[in-house]
Amino acid sequence: MLPRIALLAVLLLTACSAPPTPPAPPPPSSRVVGYFTSWGTYARDFQVKDLETSGAAARLTHLLYAFGKVEDGRCQAGDDWADFGKPVGADDSVDGAETAGGNFAQLRKLKARHPHLKLLWSFGGWNGSAGFARAAGDPAAFAESCRRLLFDQRWAGVFDGIDIDWEYPNACGVTCDTSGPDALPALLAALRPRFGLISAAVPGDVGKLTATDYAAAAGHADWLSAMTYDFFGTGKTPGPTAAHSPLTAYPSIPRPGSTADSTIRELRALGVPANKVLLGVGFYGRGWTGVTSAAPGSKATGPAPGTYASGLEDYRVLSDRCPPTGTVGGTSFAACGDQWWSYDTPATIKTKMAYVRANALGGAFAWELSGDTRSGDLLNAVAAGLES
Repeated sequence: MLPRIALLAVLLLTACSAPPTPPAPPPPSSRVVGYFTSWGTYARDFQVKDLETSGAAARLTHLLYAFGKVEDGRCQAGDDWADFGKPVGADDSVDGAETAGGNFAQLRKLKARHPHLKLLWSFGGWNGSAGFARAAGDPAAFAESCRRLLFDQRWAGVFDGIDIDWEYPNACGVTCDTSGPDALPALLAALRPRFGLISAAVPGDVGKLTATDYAAAAGHADWLSAMTYDFFGTGKTPGPTAAHSPLTAYPSIPRPGSTADSTIRELRALGVPANKVLLGVGFYGRGWTGVTSAAPGSKATGPAPGTYASGLEDYRVLSDRCPPTGTVGGTSFAACGDQWWSYDTPATIKTKMAYVRANALGGAFAWELSGDTRSGDLLNAVAAGLES
């Protein structure tokens, strides 16, 4: 038996030489995700450079480029000219140098300035989802076609992953799909070995969420983007006026279950982990005309005129032309003349990001970035709200 002093010395030496207990890993950072559309570079004149000058590139963690096409069961480029064909003049170039190669060449320059920023090429969309049905018939061939396209030598190194925006698997969008509840999970499972990052958009409509096994889809994706907007005001309806992206229900809401909170609760009930769900925020408003009352739930004669589509307008236009006059269900509304609009503002986004944090969601995403102000007020609110 060692003397007491010697025993203490041995214990002290052992304690000093033992490896320290590793610190607990920090909590994962919230994802700040935004969609950039190829068509936004035309009439809207929203260029890749604008992500730099507005500060958006520094605040985003992931940028999704929309949209690629799905035709004949394969991934294809959506707009050859905008994507990689057009020359970009010095005034519109990220680094001030005229460059060939379209948006992809500019995205390469943007990534060089912001190494943290991950880029995903998004496929499908509202008008481009019909091709997924055929892709679901041969997921392996679809996934391989996507791999070849994203890693094409002409833009190798630009994209870090892929986003699937199928509207909607085994449900109705522009057309109705009958691929079955396992179709989307099968596509994502086929993509998983080929890509480092995979995301997928999911409907905000609670009724569509049970048509597909979104819990299984989440198992193959890094996150699911819940499209928690466009609950109201998307058709040629005469009203009643209603907030298109309410966080919670309010007394005059036409359908109480059509809220972001209902969508998130349903996804969680279906088994989707909270940290794999991103809350969607629309950077635009939906509006009506022929309105005689400023209160939500009022009669109207039809959709309000918009720059690019009836009943639709970018936030950067509405914030000046028809500023907010009230808040309902966690989002803003604005009455100006005989028009009534609903849209999110930096203040209501702060409320929504507090909801994201309180429910331990994986972050938030924006559809889409060209609707923001030139100084990126909405995206700044998303990023700051998630950091609070």
